[in-house]
Amino acid sequence: MSLRTLLMLSFLVGITCLAMVVSPVVSANADDGTGPELESSGPLAFGPDGILFIADNQGTSIYALEMGERLLGDKTGIKDVKGIDQKIAAMLGTDAREIQINDLAINPGSKNAFISATRGRGANATPVLLRVDGLGTIEVISLRDVKYTRVTLPNAPDANPGARRNPRMQTVTDMAYVDGQLFLAGLSNEEFSSKLRSVPFPFSDIDDGTSVEIWHAAHGQFETHSPVYTFVPYDVNGEKHLIAGYLCTPLVKFPISDLKPGNKVMGTTIAELGNRNRPLDMVVYTKDGSDYLLMSNTSRGVMKIPTETFGTQPGITENVGDGGQAGVAYETIAQMTGVEQLDLLDQQYAIVIARNDAGVADLEAVALP
Repeated sequence: MSLRTLLMLSFLVGITCLAMVVSPVVSANADDGTGPELESSGPLAFGPDGILFIADNQGTSIYALEMGERLLGDKTGIKDVKGIDQKIAAMLGTDAREIQINDLAINPGSKNAFISATRGRGANATPVLLRVDGLGTIEVISLRDVKYTRVTLPNAPDANPGARRNPRMQTVTDMAYVDGQLFLAGLSNEEFSSKLRSVPFPFSDIDDGTSVEIWHAAHGQFETHSPVYTFVPYDVNGEKHLIAGYLCTPLVKFPISDLKPGNKVMGTTIAELGNRNRPLDMVVYTKDGSDYLLMSNTSRGVMKIPTETFGTQPGITENVGDGGQAGVAYETIAQMTGVEQLDLLDQQYAIVIARNDAGVADLEAVALP
């Protein structure tokens, strides 16, 4: 059996989106030992009772995997791993340049790290799911006999491999599970292509989601085509919201109560954090009695953003040009550099995957600032 076949049997992923029409949901007991067969590996999120959600953007599906004993390696917790991209590449018989790390998620029970990755590029890319435990042991997780359910999206964007960013691979850009709902951000093939949606779990159906529009201050225009790249659920003045980061870099809040199927919703832009920048990941934590949003970016480092004014900050409605900032302020954390993936370990530490000065990716625990 080829390495590609083994890896395809060792992963899963998922998708989420649209259509007022109920989309197919496929259940499997894995009695035949095959498990899910992923076409790609994207965002990860943990749900209840050992469920790991993974987005398969190429296959326009979201998988809910019943991980069971796979959630725990030989030791709880997580240990730093220097050169994790090189170590993964060596395990898979390739060069580190052929490894793309797509997401990082910390299991809330075992505190082991799970990594969604891809071996190879383009048509030859193979999805891989890995676990890193408290000994620093990296293991490729086989999904051959994993029980799962799957929900598929009927109106995913068309694939365009030649594009700078293939729209199909942005069908789901981020997701989070809260109180029986899996929240998803990404693109659709509709005119208002930027979508936020909520999918009940256990999966039963999926609707057409909510089309979202924002005022993009750095561009001086309304925006309906750029996806949310990363988001977190957060209560603002006692009301549940999604706090979302966009390209070039608006920070926007959406009341969850507005995210109804078929709606078109205007978000409130509470900050413009600077142009020529893409947000990568964000978490919310509490320190010294105050809440903060920590966001990694491609060009502007890691931002520490106090949340206390999220409820009172007026929405930005004017142009903010020349790379300027406006609205909610932030602090750049100088000691956190090259951070590409970010998740909370607990209220004292975050786990990051960051590139060092030599361009090598390291997995490490860092104290929350």
